[in-house]
Amino acid sequence: MNKNKENIYIKVKDFSVSGEVFDLEENQEFGFLETTPQPASDKLSDYYKSDDYISHTNSKRNLFEKVYHIVRHISVIQKLKLINSFSSSSEKTLLDVGCGTGDFLQAAKNNHWEIFGIEPNQEARTIANIKTDNAVFNTQKLSEFESKSFDVITLWHVLEHLPNLEEQIAIFKKLLKPQGILIIAVPNYKSYDANYYKEFWAAYDVPRHLWHFNKASISKLFLKASMQVTKIKPMYFDAFYVSMLSEKYKNGKMNFFKGFWLGLISNIKAIQTKEASSLIYVIKNK
Repeated sequence: MNKNKENIYIKVKDFSVSGEVFDLEENQEFGFLETTPQPASDKLSDYYKSDDYISHTNSKRNLFEKVYHIVRHISVIQKLKLINSFSSSSEKTLLDVGCGTGDFLQAAKNNHWEIFGIEPNQEARTIANIKTDNAVFNTQKLSEFESKSFDVITLWHVLEHLPNLEEQIAIFKKLLKPQGILIIAVPNYKSYDANYYKEFWAAYDVPRHLWHFNKASISKLFLKASMQVTKIKPMYFDAFYVSMLSEKYKNGKMNFFKGFWLGLISNIKAIQTKEASSLIYVIKNK
């Protein structure tokens, strides 16, 4: 991928683990931002070693985590409704990449989907396998699936974590059935809350997030793989969660009221601009 070392969009600190500062550089080919420098593959897992990384646990230690899990339950229902809208046959095969603790997969299984999950974190994978009857594997399994195996492949806030971006997309394209659907959810750095919080915007989450997308960059990226974005949907809950966490990064403490208010403003503006804090992309082969 083409880089311009002089084109630094913003400098961002890793607030949750290392305290290190990273540059976000605009990729000249696609228009997304790249975290620079990116950690070496054998060091990347170190940046996930935090008790605050709640997508890998079922912990409910405080009000913030309790709210997170309530919202996650609502989100699972919405995600299930979305994938069901693309199911037109008795065969319903689903691959969820980066499935965390498996709540979405469990709901899909209960809704008669044949499920498979990929989760690199061992602790999260163990929890997910209890919920899914051992349907979740490590990343090596991706290379073992047969081509054209899945009706739907989902990545809920996962694409931004994956190294070797174009190689990963080629794998997903290969695993989709000819009429299959790829569903990608990622933060949107063109949103109001991203612009408001700037270097404190929690959804930058460097260096765990290697890439930072907007609508144009997602379309260009998948077009190069002969895939097309057919629908974009907002994730309104994300603005509240991200804004509350951004308040903590900016001011050193959680401010639920202000975070909620900024999330609400972001969502109201997104109704007009279509630039929500996070966006879901429905993608098909061309």
